Amino acid sequence: MADLIIRPAGEADLAAVGAITLEAYSADGYVTAHDDYAKTLADAASRFRDAEVLVAVDETGTILGSVTVVRPGTPYAEISREGELEFRMLSVSAVARGRGVGESLVRAVVDQARATGVARVVLSSSEKMLAAHRLYERLGFTRLPERDWSPLPGTPLMAFAYSLPL
Repeated sequence: MADLIIRPAGEADLAAVGAITLEAYSADGYVTAHDDYAKTLADAASRFRDAEVLVAVDETGTILGSVTVVRPGTPYAEISREGELEFRMLSVSAVARGRGVGESLVRAVVDQARATGVARVVLSSSEKMLAAHRLYERLGFTRLPERDWSPLPGTPLMAFAYSLPL
């Protein structure tokens, strides 16, 4: 998408980020409004405070998607280890799907990892997120099954990794 800008989120963006993240996960059936995780998805302010939130905006400044970038040992870290960068809660608004927003956000995370000398980017994803898995594989991510895990019984998460060339 030629007119797409990826930038760090600001405080003024947080309500839209939370709404888009919850909308994306709800629309695909990954959460319902009554799930505890729905509250976490909607709480962009906590992510902003404890991690880094990147947004994708169009030429008018409308937020089209976001991703949370996490360092090992921080509150939102799930599977990252020293020398790795993790991302979570990749989301694209319904009106922007199919326009390369998700891919641009993932590429921005990889670029950030490269710029900071990190050797690998990792993430966890629900078994149900098949479209996301296709994106990750197309971008060069591979499965990391030894780090698969489950935050709750019946909620298996698959791990993926992208190793940066040395």
